[in-house]
Amino acid sequence: MRQTWRWFGPKDLCSIDDITQVGAQGVVSALHHIPNGVVWSRAEIDKRYAEIGTRKDGTPSGLTWDVVESLPVSEDIKKQKGDWREHIANYKISMRNLAGSGMEVICYNFMPVLDWTRTDLRWTVPNGGSCMRFDINDFAAFDIHILERPGAGADYTNAIADEAGRRVSAMSEDEKKQLSRNVTMGLPGSTESMSLEDVQAHLSEYGRISRDQLRQHFIDFLEEVVPEAEKLGLRLCCHPDDPPFALLGLPRIMSTEEDYKHILDAVDSPANGMTLCSGSLGARPDNDLPGMMERFGPKVHFLHLRNVKRDNGDIMGSFYEAEHLAGDTDMVALIAAIVREERRREAEGRKDAIIPMRPDHGQDILDDLGRRAQPGYPTIGRMKGLAELRGVMTALEHAAHGL
Repeated sequence: MRQTWRWFGPKDLCSIDDITQVGAQGVVSALHHIPNGVVWSRAEIDKRYAEIGTRKDGTPSGLTWDVVESLPVSEDIKKQKGDWREHIANYKISMRNLAGSGMEVICYNFMPVLDWTRTDLRWTVPNGGSCMRFDINDFAAFDIHILERPGAGADYTNAIADEAGRRVSAMSEDEKKQLSRNVTMGLPGSTESMSLEDVQAHLSEYGRISRDQLRQHFIDFLEEVVPEAEKLGLRLCCHPDDPPFALLGLPRIMSTEEDYKHILDAVDSPANGMTLCSGSLGARPDNDLPGMMERFGPKVHFLHLRNVKRDNGDIMGSFYEAEHLAGDTDMVALIAAIVREERRREAEGRKDAIIPMRPDHGQDILDDLGRRAQPGYPTIGRMKGLAELRGVMTALEHAAHGL
């Protein structure tokens, strides 16, 4: 695996100098300052390459921009409303500009309204560190009682709805505002939450869109962009839903193995692939991560290696971001499956035999606790995760070569 590191740009508290010290070989980044649906110009893309390639003192960093995460799919495209056709045309232009700069891998997602969703961004773990957590009872409290989405109560079990009512009645106004900010913070690279009015407006525009409708909108999008990606030599890879189940009355359509099979079969192309995120998919007990790596291996273009610990076996349940080797996903078995896939690609002579990977998320520990960096992206916590993953990778790769 090629070891990469997510960087949110010059304002990221983790600097390019820091990334060179943690041992990453490349960088995963995006132009978060450009609004969704707007073209990424070659000038802006080249500027990001230069930023990644330069230390604070002006000397070369030795780092390369290996993966775009993400080239966003606008809400208009997902809803097929407003300027969605123009946004698809702009998406293609951005793809051409990225390919012209040498980029080969583009990660994106198709989650409606909210990106990753958590109810607590700095939940304390027993060792004194902190991590992100999704609590289904707190989310229900937000959905039913703070957002006041019509019919929300029917989307939860009686036990969850009752507990949500108890919790919200015990919250102060400040605590309710903090929960709202946490839930709507799911916009990587941004420190701005959507307002409740923004969320309500999006939900109103989606209306009662069905799972089948959203799936078809996704396929329509892929039928437009995948042929272009093929011509450009790009590999597109869809990130799974996070968490991997329906939220706010809207379907999520990239949560399970069946979801991925449906989309990858519908637009069958080497350019239409998967970002295998072990944390997002691992939040569901019915997702078999090592098995998914085996079955989807040829179309896995990017890897997010992280772990979560579920509170119970419920499909729609609570979880927190665990240490990379300590959650519910068998990370050793997953990495073993990745190593086998890379060996298969190597034998086939594929130029993409080495799959880019990044240590995703991590717990805030030591000096992270005072930095207050982008939630989920601590420097030391991710470095610890990368070191643990690197140890497993090295042992398994040596074993694969009979060393």
